[in-house]
Amino acid sequence: MIQEEFNSLIELLERFPTEQSCIDYLEKVRWNGNVVSPFDSTSKVYKCKNNLYKCKNTGKVFNVKTNTMYDNTKISLKKWFVAIHYATENKKGISSCQLARSIKVTQKTAWFMLQRIRNCFQLKVEDQQLEGVVELDETFVGGKNKNRHWDKKVPQSQGRSFKDKTPVFGMLQRNGLVIAKVVPDTKVRSLQPLILKHIKAGSTVYTDDWYYGNLHKWYTHYFVDHRKKVYAMGDISTNTIEGFWSILKRGIIGVYHKTTKKHLQLYVDEFCFRYNNRKISMNARFDLLLQSSNRRLKYKDLIYEQENIGNYRKTG
Repeated sequence: MIQEEFNSLIELLERFPTEQSCIDYLEKVRWNGNVVSPFDSTSKVYKCKNNLYKCKNTGKVFNVKTNTMYDNTKISLKKWFVAIHYATENKKGISSCQLARSIKVTQKTAWFMLQRIRNCFQLKVEDQQLEGVVELDETFVGGKNKNRHWDKKVPQSQGRSFKDKTPVFGMLQRNGLVIAKVVPDTKVRSLQPLILKHIKAGSTVYTDDWYYGNLHKWYTHYFVDHRKKVYAMGDISTNTIEGFWSILKRGIIGVYHKTTKKHLQLYVDEFCFRYNNRKISMNARFDLLLQSSNRRLKYKDLIYEQENIGNYRKTG
C-alpha cells in the first residue's frame, strides 16, 4: 500500500498544495506506473497533454478521474482529498453542512460528495467471509416514538414492531471485521441468506434469543436469553456488536440527526469502514479509500428511483 506521511489535515494540505500534486498522487495510487484504460483493460495506452491518456483499441480519451467517484465533477481533487480525510478520520463522520463550510461549496454539493465517498466504502467487504467467533444481532434505526409530537406518533410500534424504524442486521467477528446490512425485516428468510453468505461454515456464532433458523446445521451456535436478563455467560455474549450499534446510532443522532431508509445503507457502510480499519493509520485509511474510488454514483441514481421503463420518481 502506498503511504504518504501526514497525520493531520494541515499536513495533508502541505503534502498536496496544488491540483497537479493531487492528480500525480491519485495516478500513483490507482495505476502505480501502469496506466490501465477504463474502456478496455487490455488496450495499449498513449500519454497525451494535460494529464490525458488515449485508449488505442477504443480511441477514447480519459484521465485518472474517468469512471471514478470524481468523474464529471467540477470540484477540485484538493477539495475531494479534504472530504475523504474528514469521512475516513472523524470517528462519527462529518455532516454535509459542516463539510460545505470547510471546503466552500454548497450543502447540496457536499452531501453529494459524501454520498459518493460512502458508495466506495463497501467494496472491501462485499465478498468477505467471517470465521472463528462471530456475533449476530439486529438493531432498529429511527427516532423514539415517545419523543415524537402527538400528531406524529406511530400506533402499535412497540417492541419488535418497526413500522416507524428501519432494521439493520449485523455480523461481527471477534477482533475482526463487521458486516452490516439494511434488511426489509428480521425474519429468518431475510437474515439466514446473509449469514450463510458472510460466515464460514464451522464457525462459532453467538446470538441473543431471537430465532435465526436452525444455525446448528452449519455452525456451533450459542445464545444468551435477553428476555430473562441474561446478557453474558462467560465469553458468550453479543456485547461487541452492541457496542458497534452504539457507535452507529450516536453518530446518526449526533452528527446526521436523520437518515431516510433509501440512503441508510450508505451511512451504515461508512461506520463499518471506519470500524474495520480502526487499527490502521490515517495515511493507510486515506490510501485505502483512494484505491477503492473506481466506482461512480450518478446524482439521478442517488435521488431518483427507476420506475418501469426508464422513468424516474424523486425519493427522499
